[in-house]
Amino acid sequence: MESETGTSASALRLLAGQDGKRSKGRIELLEKIAETGSISAAARALGLSYKAAWEAVDAMNNLSHAPLLERVAGGRQGGGTVLTERGREVVKAFGRMEAVYGEFLAALKGQAGLEQFLKSLWRSNMQTSARNQFLGRVLSVKIGAVNAEVILDIGGGDQLAAIITNESVENLALKPGVEAYALIKAPWVILTTDDSMKTSARNRLCGTVVRCQEGAVNGEVILELPGGKTVAAIITNDSIQSLGLKEGVRVCALIKASHIILAVAA
Repeated sequence: MESETGTSASALRLLAGQDGKRSKGRIELLEKIAETGSISAAARALGLSYKAAWEAVDAMNNLSHAPLLERVAGGRQGGGTVLTERGREVVKAFGRMEAVYGEFLAALKGQAGLEQFLKSLWRSNMQTSARNQFLGRVLSVKIGAVNAEVILDIGGGDQLAAIITNESVENLALKPGVEAYALIKAPWVILTTDDSMKTSARNRLCGTVVRCQEGAVNGEVILELPGGKTVAAIITNDSIQSLGLKEGVRVCALIKASHIILAVAA
């Protein structure tokens, strides 16, 4: 179902909690960013860690057909973050949906059977440990003897190619125009600063490093694509240092087609 703003019901569910109420990490975060003009300030106001706030922002941008937030120069501390027109539309649409949903729950009060059914539906919503989740539309499906190649348009001029079984294509009812999710675990992402490097990886997403945090052995690198979506990679600290990765460095994410999991909304 699409709202008048073009916001799908599945996308709105991603902003809601399991009980349909506001999720502090999602919709309220958008509102606080709009109010403060800063992700860090919004996180503090909501009692979220800076990392959790950024991960929520990345997830929302990646699961939207258009970016919900954008960085601007000259903010309160030399830069800031604001909601795009799409982001403002989503907040308004969620507010209307929340009001209607509240009336719906009030009407169901006392009808235990229906309430349990609704809770089961919320529990069935997709949850995954994959750090990278992209919402897109199938461009093409090429069937082979055993496996199929599915090309997914994730927006911003970027595409992903996934190799899955023919049976999975049939079970997911994948065909051109169908909306689908691409799931990629962060350790499966290979980074390179050499744009001309030839590899067997089917997918190459190039952008700029926006965050780079080293851990005890491995580090997390976040690169932003030209269309506003982000890719998270987990690589060793040695790799971060040898590649000279830091904020502002151009880098490409290499992803094997067999490492992409496709999913569709139920």
